[in-house]
Amino acid sequence: MPAWDAGIVCPVRALRRFTVRATLPPELAVLDEIVLNLRWSWHAESLDLLESVDPGLWRECRADPVRLLGAVSADRLAELAADADFRTRLTEVADALRRYLTEDRWYQTLSGAPRSIAYFSPEFGITEVLPQYSGGLGILAGDHLKAASDLGVPIIGVGLLYGEGYFAQSLSPDGWQLEQYPSVDPHGLPLALLREKDGSVVKVRVDLLEGRSVTAQVWKAQVGRVPLLMLDSDIEENEAPERQITDKLYGGNVDHRLQQELLLGIGGVRAVRAFCQVTGTPEPEVFHTNEGHAGFLGVERIRELMGAQSLSFDEALQAVRAGTVFTTHTPVPAGIDRFGKDLIYAYFGKAQELPVDQVVQLGAEDDPSLFNMAHMGLRLAQRANGVSRLHGAVSREMFGNLWSGFDTDEVPISSVTNGVHAPTWMGREMLDLLAAQADPERLAAGHDWDSADAVAPDALWSVRRAMRERLVVEVRRRLRESSRQRGMAPAELGWVDSAFDPDVLTIGFARRVPTYKRLTLMLRDPDRLRALLLDPQRPVQLVIAGKSHPHDDTGKALIQQMVRFADDPAVRHRIVFLPNYDIGMARYLYWGCDVWLNNPLRPLEACGTSGMKAALNGGLNLSIRDGWWDEMFDGANGWAIPTADGVDDPDRRDDLESVALYELVETQVAPRFYDRGPAGVPERWVEMVRHTLQSLGPQVQATRMVREYVERLYAPAAAKSNALAARSFAGARSLSAWQARVLAEWDSVRVQHVDSSGVGDTPGLGSSLTLRAETVLGGLSPADVDVQAVYGRVDDAGGLHDIASTSMRYVGDGDGLHHYEGDVPLTLTGAFGYTVRILPKNDLLVTPADLGVVTVA
Repeated sequence: MPAWDAGIVCPVRALRRFTVRATLPPELAVLDEIVLNLRWSWHAESLDLLESVDPGLWRECRADPVRLLGAVSADRLAELAADADFRTRLTEVADALRRYLTEDRWYQTLSGAPRSIAYFSPEFGITEVLPQYSGGLGILAGDHLKAASDLGVPIIGVGLLYGEGYFAQSLSPDGWQLEQYPSVDPHGLPLALLREKDGSVVKVRVDLLEGRSVTAQVWKAQVGRVPLLMLDSDIEENEAPERQITDKLYGGNVDHRLQQELLLGIGGVRAVRAFCQVTGTPEPEVFHTNEGHAGFLGVERIRELMGAQSLSFDEALQAVRAGTVFTTHTPVPAGIDRFGKDLIYAYFGKAQELPVDQVVQLGAEDDPSLFNMAHMGLRLAQRANGVSRLHGAVSREMFGNLWSGFDTDEVPISSVTNGVHAPTWMGREMLDLLAAQADPERLAAGHDWDSADAVAPDALWSVRRAMRERLVVEVRRRLRESSRQRGMAPAELGWVDSAFDPDVLTIGFARRVPTYKRLTLMLRDPDRLRALLLDPQRPVQLVIAGKSHPHDDTGKALIQQMVRFADDPAVRHRIVFLPNYDIGMARYLYWGCDVWLNNPLRPLEACGTSGMKAALNGGLNLSIRDGWWDEMFDGANGWAIPTADGVDDPDRRDDLESVALYELVETQVAPRFYDRGPAGVPERWVEMVRHTLQSLGPQVQATRMVREYVERLYAPAAAKSNALAARSFAGARSLSAWQARVLAEWDSVRVQHVDSSGVGDTPGLGSSLTLRAETVLGGLSPADVDVQAVYGRVDDAGGLHDIASTSMRYVGDGDGLHHYEGDVPLTLTGAFGYTVRILPKNDLLVTPADLGVVTVA
């Protein structure tokens, strides 16, 4: 009897696994075109079409169209080829895709916008079918590409293709997180190898240590109009260590992580150059670094310019900075990648043809032994931003020492608040309900959300109930699957069929599990949580999910604590921890949860977009005022958990904030949900849902976010970059020479004397005083500097706050001094003060802080 018939495990293992697909009939050939463009992942008609190929098989394949086409029978394909209705729908979807890819969109209405933008990220969350993401950073990057595609923004995405992706999470019988790394076969993904015109595979090479190098092939995923290039080192040209560089996301030791970031930054630029040459795509005018992991892209571009344009390192640095945008996502120094400075010397000492001391200086920080990737990102980018208003302020504080002498508000880090891609995250029921009032494309662009006012309360409530019921079905399915994985027998799982209730208030909490996100804050008082869950009149049910980093045992312990609480037979029908949180699970949670809970330690949540996705589905946020919620909460679109800012004892702070959470759920959230009118509709709750859709719908859109990047960062960066590159980089050469001269002379620059006139003994609000300053400029001229009067409130120690500034007028020189005058308006009552400072000035600078030097009287 053959081994496979006898149920015997075969000892022979395949060297490689791949999928053999049935050949598509000519009538269905366009299916390949649809499947290989990831627009299907957010396009309802495409998903409906693909499901109809074989609904049962579609469910088995977990909505993976590549697996579907690899598994569907030739007989079924022949049946579809003969089905006139299916062929008509296929043609309609294919034609709609081609129109989408070619028609003018928002970006094409702009003038002077960059012809091409490169967007680098270590991870991209496009769809669960392409498991190349771990959490919020990757999901944000995926939504950025999707929104750019919808707007027609000519972005090129750049990342790595990880052979094992991020880990799949399961639970041990005692609730400990377990990790598995399933292999990813690129040939079974919606990807295609980038090829030269002669058909050969495009490959890039990056030098490493001791004469070694790594070669990577380039895969391309098509995200609507946006190509996403993904570098893969698992090829025959490489030795075993180099083949493993792209083995898994955020895995390995420090040296492995550095090699990944070298490949992403340096190899990524080379992949972009190859892509543009092969396809005729315009070379990027702007390079956007999504977090510090890809920072070496700037070093590679410096190397390019030093070779091709014979620029010095400093001249090339000026040119590169002008066209670089850096986005920081971390609010804590511990979240930044740091490498030993000796490691950077080793990698760049000989292999990269660059002055290694200057490369190392880009990542300098307070600890002289370390190289800081965020510091390099900031020094290589003339424009930088955080990902919410609050995070922008936190970032200016955190990185302020790079601009010592400047007020925190003057640190040149702005903010663009993250957004989410509505067509990806909105449930079909809610989308259809609102589409009856407004065009879905306009909704995704942030328009017409006021039309939610026309939706009847009972219709809105009915949709919310249907979405909650869909979540309950999915919770039961996943709970049964997880319980079996943990060793429970089917006979033990009868209770799962009645777990959760589609008519009970449902709260969701799902995110990564670092300590600051406080997964277990709700467990501070287990008895009080148990009472909320089991309340006979107003019960609550909680769906919880999230992964801890494989090396974070503290985070794993938090998960175990939560799982053990949820295993209690008394409450397990009301609270669940679902393992293996991913995009597929997330959708059900965003669709079905009535309330989205977020309780990080403020201000450690840079933005946090999960609550935005829930809001697009009518979910109400219950959150600490951190990240995006700090600026978008209006008092009526959810609830703000009071924070115990200023309480230094972390246990005391957790106690206070957990009590505030319990009281909000007990006294406000649950009563409003269960307060039903004559028709059984909770009218006040529905009004909050309606207001959430109207107030947050326009604000949380990824299209809004990408438009802000274009208008505030990409377009100005391209203009500045082109100005420095004109006439064989004459602007970059001039700016570099000017900067060197200014920095060489700056120690000689000082404010010699300041006096004032124009007010009497009791200055009055609305009056002004005149300042006169005598300055020493050393070898600089008045054209090189901006002399400013700086004024504002003054504290008891003489420190200025809420400052404003105005440039003073140059009135002449004499006795080796340069004289300036200026008027200071008295616009504030109370203690008022002023000073005078000198800043470098050049039209090619973006802000006076660009050089990081200032002289204050």
